[in-house]
Amino acid sequence: MTGWIRACGLDDIEQEGARRFDHGGKTYAVFRSPDDQVFCTDGLCTHEAVHIADGLVMDYEVECPKHAGAFDYRTGAAKRLPPCINLRTYPAKVEAGDIPQRLTPSSPPHPSPSATPSPTRGEGKRR
Repeated sequence: MTGWIRACGLDDIEQEGARRFDHGGKTYAVFRSPDDQVFCTDGLCTHEAVHIADGLVMDYEVECPKHAGAFDYRTGAAKRLPPCINLRTYPAKVEAGDIPQRLTPSSPPHPSPSATPSPTRGEGKRR
């Protein structure tokens, strides 16, 4: 498992759940999908640096707990405003009940053309 580091055990994360993982002064979020696949992203929302693992996970999206922006945790794509920069993603896998992850990003952060306004923010003033 050279280049991989154990983030947590598979049983540490419920299906459609997330877990924070800190290593080397950085924060990551590890996700377990409805079909038991695992994914890893940067751990902080690209909008205001809130821990994304504390957000609501449904299907393949995580909602930021601060402003209800959303990301597809499989690709890191920002799906709903206010975040408009994608999360970095990192390789992760299940191996003997553990979830190792590689700390080299598989995708860089970049602006997302697919982010849409949040339905919870309404049509009022935008900041």
